[in-house]
Amino acid sequence: MMQTGVVLGAGGVLGAAWTIGALSALATERGVDPREAGALLGTSAGSVLAASLGCGVGVDVLLDHQRGVVRAETLRLAYDLDRDSGGALPPLPRPGFASARGMVSTALRPWRVTPLGALSTVLPEGRGSLAPVGGLVDAVCPRGAWAAHPRTWIVAMDLDSGRRVVFGRDDAPHTGLRDAVMASCSIPGWYAPVRIGGRRYVDGGACSPTSLDLLAPLGLDEVVVLSPMTSFTYDTPTTLAGRVERRLRRLVTRRLVGEIRKVTATGTRVTVLSPGAEDLAAIGANLMDPSRRARVLETSIRTSTAALRAAGLRATG
Repeated sequence: MMQTGVVLGAGGVLGAAWTIGALSALATERGVDPREAGALLGTSAGSVLAASLGCGVGVDVLLDHQRGVVRAETLRLAYDLDRDSGGALPPLPRPGFASARGMVSTALRPWRVTPLGALSTVLPEGRGSLAPVGGLVDAVCPRGAWAAHPRTWIVAMDLDSGRRVVFGRDDAPHTGLRDAVMASCSIPGWYAPVRIGGRRYVDGGACSPTSLDLLAPLGLDEVVVLSPMTSFTYDTPTTLAGRVERRLRRLVTRRLVGEIRKVTATGTRVTVLSPGAEDLAAIGANLMDPSRRARVLETSIRTSTAALRAAGLRATG
């Protein structure tokens, strides 16, 4: 049987909505059930989805939750999508730099840290709370336990070293799924870093929007990547914030392209879905703005379906 890996990238509130739309399109067009994947790799917003899927929550439940459909399965996901992220803007951060040690490490070994990773050490420490995200994970996984899926990997960054850490792998510090997901979601300057085993961790997106390259050694037949922070076609925003976001998006897309090359070099086929021009118009400039969530979701279902059909990608059976 074909072994498929599923990568769910970073992207905030709107990235999660876009990703769920893309997952729905994959289920309809290709019959892909990520709960049966050979590997589930999640970063930031994608870590919440990877954790849910790894604990047996279906794409249909995630979609109904986004749409506000009330049923037993969605009520179980005790998370208000429009309020629990804390809103479109962060609270006032704490004074000072987040990590003096991280700044020194970056200065001594700049080639080992991504630009976003370096920025994470300079930004002030955020005051936002990820307790609601922890509560959502608690609803699908007993506290202190890990996902039922044997290869659910959650990516975060060690704030003081800039090192990428993959919770759920044997070489990572031992922790429960709850804390791993909260660490992966801790946007620098927005949320407080998460302490695990005496170390502080922040959003894995500071290292990579997807960390796709982590799946290169697994020998999978295919990897499906849903990456809401990257794009290969663009709109033309008129606002300064929109233009800055698109420039940053192009920079992180280069990282993804390099990771695609690493994985395809091993013989694994890579299928990527990411927001196009219509999606970006729906997203705007702020991936944390919940007021755009419903529009982003429905746009993603439509555009992702069209992209899969245009590529001729049908059910793998």
